[in-house]
Amino acid sequence: MRRIHVGNALSAFGLGFTVPYLYVYVAQVRGLGAMTAGLVLAVFAVAALIVLPFAGRAIVRRGPLPVLLAALVTAALGALSLGLAGGATAVLLSAAALGAGQAVMQPALATMIVDCSESETRSRAFAMQFFLQNLGLGVGGLIGGHLVDTSRVSSFTLLFAIEAAVFLLLVAVMATVRMPRAPRVEAAADAGPGAGRTGWRAVLGNRAMVQLCVLGFVLFFACYGQFESGLSAYGVEAAGISTSALGTALAANTLMIVVAQFAVLRFVERRRRSRVIAAVGVIWAVAWATAAYAGLGHGSQTMATAAFVSTYALFGLGEAMLSPTLAPLVADLAPEGLAGQYNSAFALVKQLALAVGPAVGGPLAASLPGPYVVTFLLFSLGISALALRLGRGLSSVQDHPWAARTRVVARGGAAAEPVAAEV
Repeated sequence: MRRIHVGNALSAFGLGFTVPYLYVYVAQVRGLGAMTAGLVLAVFAVAALIVLPFAGRAIVRRGPLPVLLAALVTAALGALSLGLAGGATAVLLSAAALGAGQAVMQPALATMIVDCSESETRSRAFAMQFFLQNLGLGVGGLIGGHLVDTSRVSSFTLLFAIEAAVFLLLVAVMATVRMPRAPRVEAAADAGPGAGRTGWRAVLGNRAMVQLCVLGFVLFFACYGQFESGLSAYGVEAAGISTSALGTALAANTLMIVVAQFAVLRFVERRRRSRVIAAVGVIWAVAWATAAYAGLGHGSQTMATAAFVSTYALFGLGEAMLSPTLAPLVADLAPEGLAGQYNSAFALVKQLALAVGPAVGGPLAASLPGPYVVTFLLFSLGISALALRLGRGLSSVQDHPWAARTRVVARGGAAAEPVAAEV
């Protein structure tokens, strides 16, 4: 598990190391123009959407570790070739390889966490994963920003070469992992009614998983899909936020996650997961109301800036509550042996939301700031409604594993396996 967490931190570091500077690199440093730079960012999303449906099946059949190693090698080759590419075609192909590799890393690592954890430790393991991912992104972006120089192509070549080296280092680290024998798709056929279905049939045949995917799309669309597009555009255009204040807001989001992650963990893991997600929807609704005050409240600039920074901090609190909730719930909904398929399906939903979110939020925030914040405030309340509806279709073990575990210990002791089956 320690090696897996190192993998999460290093993969996030590699992402934060180069992605924030891709637009500048392609448009200005390589002189390929804004259109090609925009296409590169689109290729990242498209590559992820293409490979993720196949990644789940590969994880189920081959195991998460071989898939992770292949993804790391692909991402390393993509990063290295991107640093050397000079033409538009080479840049786009390199970006596709890098985007595809990075997209597959996350469901593979998530499935490794599932295989190496028990239900009692899974929430804490995913909370640690989220913490290290944010730490890796922040540190990667900070170091990368100090290395690049738009007047020197060689500085970006060095940047992408270091990223490739990080991925290859991760290959060496993860190759030493000895995974426990987890059930594969052949064993899943005997796991119970409906468990013999594989691939997308298994996901689409699980009503609770379909509801969770719908909920996940709204979650990522209304939060993560707005961070670097709609919400920042709204802050600049409607609230008059300076670029330095926008950087402070992003830092407040990361700081809230770092500070609150383990503080809220004990509270979250003792509550029903559906109600925790519903509470996040309420918190984000308050965040959007705060953003409305920042841009539409006609207060002083200082108050508007403080409100805008608070908006990002409130989003961070919600993220800290979701990290030990969503991923373990996906794992608990998956039939035995199909965790990789379910993780990949949920990752695909996330990528779709992250692709659609900026495309919708950015123009709306710039042209209609009032309707923009009202729309996403309503989306946040919709998250609460969808979460409560999902909770009615979950078993007690899926929705409230802490209570189920407590009842098992009280009735039969920690080792009383037959009692666990009764719950």
